[in-house]
Amino acid sequence: MLASAACAAIGLQVRAVRAAKLAAMLPDWGSLLRIAERDAALCAFALIVDLDGAGPTECAAAAEFADSFQGVVLLAGGTRIELRHRDLVNISVERPAPDEQRALWSLALGDQAAGLNEEIERISTQFSLDCNAIFSASRELRERLPNSSDSSALMAEVCRRNFRPALDSLAQRIAPRATWQDIVLPESCMDLLRAIAAQVRHQGKVLETWGFAERASLGLGISAMFHGQSGTGKTLAAEILASELALDLYRIDLSQVLSKYVGETEKNLGAVFDAAENTGCVLLFDEADALFGKRGEVIESHDRYANIEVSYLLQRIEAYKGLAILTTNLRGMVDAAFLRRIRFFVPFSFPDISQRRRIWERMFPPCMPSEGLNFDKLARLNLPGGNIRNIALSAAYIAADRNEPLRMGHLLVAARRECAKLERPLSDFEIGGWV
Repeated sequence: MLASAACAAIGLQVRAVRAAKLAAMLPDWGSLLRIAERDAALCAFALIVDLDGAGPTECAAAAEFADSFQGVVLLAGGTRIELRHRDLVNISVERPAPDEQRALWSLALGDQAAGLNEEIERISTQFSLDCNAIFSASRELRERLPNSSDSSALMAEVCRRNFRPALDSLAQRIAPRATWQDIVLPESCMDLLRAIAAQVRHQGKVLETWGFAERASLGLGISAMFHGQSGTGKTLAAEILASELALDLYRIDLSQVLSKYVGETEKNLGAVFDAAENTGCVLLFDEADALFGKRGEVIESHDRYANIEVSYLLQRIEAYKGLAILTTNLRGMVDAAFLRRIRFFVPFSFPDISQRRRIWERMFPPCMPSEGLNFDKLARLNLPGGNIRNIALSAAYIAADRNEPLRMGHLLVAARRECAKLERPLSDFEIGGWV
C-alpha cells in the first residue's frame, strides 16, 4: 500500500512479482528483463519485488534481478538485502501506533464507529494491527453489527478470530469458560486478580490517553506470577482472567519451545512473542521455573548459552505489551531478575476446611442427579481443588455407569483411587461417616 501511494504521487502504477517466481525463472532472465523494461517504459509502472517468506536463494535472485532492471524497482518484505550496482534506500515501515489504529478503525467503520469508542480504544492498545487487518475486520463488523445485541463483544470476537492463526501453530489455545464463581480463594488473592483485570481493561486510557506510554518504551505490559502448590487454581485463575477480559488464552508448550540446539529456544520464543503482540492475547507460561530458572555461574559452554536464553526471556517479557502469566510451584527457583520485572505476585495457598467446603459445593452441575451429599464431611478430605475436581468427575462416571444418582459411596471410591494415585493414605477423620 505504501509503495502504491508513493508511486501514484509521481504518476506511476505498480506491478508486483514474488521473489520465489524470479528464482524459478532464473534461466530466462534475458527475455524477462527485456519484456519488463519495455512494459515499464510504455505503461509507466514501477516493479515491486515481494520478499515475504523468501529464503537465501530467493533473496539472492531478487537482488540480482533488481541490480539488472533498468527502471524503478522496490523491494518489500522483512528481509533486508544489498545491491551491488545501484543505490538502495532502506525505509522501515512500522505497524500503526495505537492512535493511528484508532483513526483507521474510525475511518473503516464510518458512522458505526460512534457506538464503539471505548472498545476501539481497548483494541487499539491490546492489538497491534496493520491497515489491511483493520479494514478486513471492519468489513465483517459492518455486516454483523446491525444484528448484534452486544457490539463491543462482537468487535473483540471478530478481532480474536481473525488473528488467531499465527499463534495457533506455536502455542496451545485454551477456550476460557470459567468465571469468578468457579474459583475459591482467600479475599486478598481475589483482590489481586481483580486488580490485574482492571489494569488490562484500562491500559488504553492510562498509557495512551493519559500519556504514560510517552515516558517509557519498556515495562508497559502487565506480568503476573501465580505461585503455589499444584492443584490450587493457578491455571483456572488465568482462564478466568482471559474470560473476564474477552481475550484468548494461550498456554506455551515447553516441549515445542525448548531446544537442545544453540539459539533455537530464543528463535521459538521470539516467534511466540511476535505473534502474541499482534493478537492481544494472554500468554500463560505453565511450570515457568523450567523456562525462567536462575542464571548460574558459567563453568562450561552450556551454562553460558543457558544464561543467554534467560537473558533473552527477560528482554521479551519486559517488552511484551500484553498480559503474561507465569505459574510455578517453586517461586524460589525463578531468576531474581524476573521477579523485579513482574508486576503482580499472587500466592495460591492450600485451601482450609471452609474453602474446601465451598469448592465441593460449586463442583457439581445443577442438572446432575445427586442424593445424600454431605459437604461438611467432604470438606474434611485434605486435598486441593484440582484433586477435588478429579474425584468429583470420577465419581460422576461411577454413578453414571451404575445408572444411579451421585452418592457419598461413589465419592468414597473415587477418593480412594485419587489418593492411591498420589500414594497418600486416607485417615479415618477424612472419610469417617461418608457411608
